[in-house]
Amino acid sequence: MDILASRILLHPADLERSLRFYGETLGLAVFREWGADAHRGVVFFVGSGLLEVSGSSGEPPSGAVRLLLQVRDVQHEWRRLAAAGVAIEEEPTGKPWGLIEMVARDPDGLAIVIVEVPPHHPQRRAA
Repeated sequence: MDILASRILLHPADLERSLRFYGETLGLAVFREWGADAHRGVVFFVGSGLLEVSGSSGEPPSGAVRLLLQVRDVQHEWRRLAAAGVAIEEEPTGKPWGLIEMVARDPDGLAIVIVEVPPHHPQRRAA
């Protein structure tokens, strides 16, 4: 398979609520948008990938799926998101593998793992 592009597709229970969450609360930049009302869709930049929020679903998100977002300062994002009323499942914690991670939930309950890679971590060091 020769992959040319990819994106994560998210079909929330309440489209407008999720668009506000990802666009305003998380502050993701918009790559592309189309349509109106129930036929509206927005694609957000998520680092080197894309997240499409469109359509709707009556199904809750699977616990087997998580959205991971790497940030520069996880403590800053934790304070900002908590102040905005975002459900925080796990406050920033140093993990045994050396990353600092927190877990928040989107309005439908999708787990969003927010990660900081500390300066001394091997992921940031050239081999």
